Amino acid sequence: MRSIVILSLLTASLVYAASDDYVEVRDMRLPAEGLAALQIDAGAGSLAVIGAADGDEIVITAKIIVPGKDDQAARRIIESDMVLSLEREGERAVLASHFESGLWRSSGSATIDLEVSVPDRFLLIVDDGSGSLVIENVRGDITIDDGSGSISLLDVGGDVRIDDGSGSIRANEIGRSISIVDGSGSITVSSVGGSVFIDDGSGSIQVSDVAEDFIVEDDGSGSIKFAGVEGRVVTPD
Repeated sequence: MRSIVILSLLTASLVYAASDDYVEVRDMRLPAEGLAALQIDAGAGSLAVIGAADGDEIVITAKIIVPGKDDQAARRIIESDMVLSLEREGERAVLASHFESGLWRSSGSATIDLEVSVPDRFLLIVDDGSGSLVIENVRGDITIDDGSGSISLLDVGGDVRIDDGSGSIRANEIGRSISIVDGSGSITVSSVGGSVFIDDGSGSIQVSDVAEDFIVEDDGSGSIKFAGVEGRVVTPD
């Protein structure tokens, strides 16, 4: 049985980013005791996940933006179309953040920007729709399934697996190995403690300072540059 645990869900402020935009900020907190991973299912909007050393809780700040609507209309959309929850499922916390879509829906281009603080030991499983994605200072393994938007990883300790539709990817200071399947967009990877595996559709690839192997399984178009690879280098002919 799934139990929903939201210890704090507060409207912190209402501001207007533009004259016709409704903006609301909500905060959520969940104790991390007994948890080892965070799963994020996010729709449109930016996402930043920062690992906290010796952190004992998950802290979420959600910025909800409904463009072109007055307060009353925006709140109706939020009440009827928005999914925003933080749940405990065994040893995993699950964060869901998106607006329902469909021909009958009125949410249009509404987005939710997320700032997430997690204990740095956590594993991360991220399913992200669109918008920029930043992950920093996380020691556990990371799995990312991303639709569109840039991806930036900095100082992560575990294995990283990325399946990306489009958008640039930058990864620096990866503790173990990184595997990337990418549709389009540039890829820049540096300071990797394990190996680098890339399957790329289009866009330039730059890789440097790799402790083990650098393998490009497929590259549709774009240049490949590398330096400081201590293991094997395998690229398409």
